[in-house]
Amino acid sequence: QVHLAESGGGLVQAGGSLRLSCAASGRIEFMFALGWFRQAPGKKREIVAATYSGDRPIYADSVKGRFTISRDNAKNTVYLQMNSLKPEDTAVYYCAAGPDLAGFNSWGQGTQVTVSS
Repeated sequence: QVHLAESGGGLVQAGGSLRLSCAASGRIEFMFALGWFRQAPGKKREIVAATYSGDRPIYADSVKGRFTISRDNAKNTVYLQMNSLKPEDTAVYYCAAGPDLAGFNSWGQGTQVTVSS
């Protein structure tokens, strides 16, 4: 069992920044992929960014150049630095973990990010 706990969401004005954190605990030895997803009201959940082992991170086109995913393996924590936020970034953001990028099978409870115009 893997437990993921997100933090760092909140309300920010357009153009501002937030940093999300996700601490992983439990049976994490095979959780090589860590990622961030988001779901806006009335929309499907979509991937925002993900990292697999030491490979280059992947990003959704809509956040490239503005968001950065990073991981601290010593702390079992993954971060999402979000800059130049836009109102369309408003969503519940979820942390996810899995054995690979196609197999996210553990999810956090989500943290709300609201960007005002």
